Amino acid sequence: MTKWVEPTTGFVLQTQRIVVEQDFQSTKLASAGIEPSAFAEFCDPAFFIGLSIQAGIDSGISAEGNINMLTQLIQHQKVVLGEPLEVSGEITSVDPVPRGHRISTSVWFRNISGEAMISVHRVSLKPDLSLKAERGAGDRPEPVVPDVGALRRARTYQLTPESTKAYSREGNAIHYELEAAQKAGFRAPIIGGGQGVHFLTAEIWEQGIASLDFSVYFRRPIFWDQSLWVGVDSKLQSMALVSEQKVLTEVKINSLERG
Repeated sequence: MTKWVEPTTGFVLQTQRIVVEQDFQSTKLASAGIEPSAFAEFCDPAFFIGLSIQAGIDSGISAEGNINMLTQLIQHQKVVLGEPLEVSGEITSVDPVPRGHRISTSVWFRNISGEAMISVHRVSLKPDLSLKAERGAGDRPEPVVPDVGALRRARTYQLTPESTKAYSREGNAIHYELEAAQKAGFRAPIIGGGQGVHFLTAEIWEQGIASLDFSVYFRRPIFWDQSLWVGVDSKLQSMALVSEQKVLTEVKINSLERG
């Protein structure tokens, strides 16, 4: 049993070394319905959302029941599959909100030479079910995509419980256990934030991206049996996952460099 510690401002995550292998990426992307060869020999940057959460888990910070709200992911350089990376990070703030606590965490992935490869800055909600509040998680950013009708419909995905279980890893049962999801107030398990972001980065990667800075806003839960489509604006400045004309997850592309 892991001895969990309460998140506090200034908590430093333990430094560790990781490697994203080809087989891992291929298996996870295939389970999500994405062709692994689209990324060739490089890592899909969406994986680093989950890896940043795992860095907290490995340091004793439980992710159980936590909900992604906002993630800024910066790909300083493309990561080659099989390349060793050093992971470090820090909890930058813990703030009380009506539904529990709003937690901000920064995680950095560097190569063995110390060069920045990926940076992930996350804001998540740690719910306190004893508070009985349905709403209230802090300031809500303005919509990135005010009109889904202006988006080009790229690809459509049909999620299934089987594919979501295949993608998920232990650490937050609301993504793969019905009882845990319903206890948290959802009708069914919801996919992890990073799982949905793969659908978006697969579209971005087709542009031949060398460096990338984007902010992901998790607006609504995405259930493990939901149908959704990827919408892209004409200037590749914003994207969204959409279901029944409602934005589920949206992305603001802050900057990108092709190459």
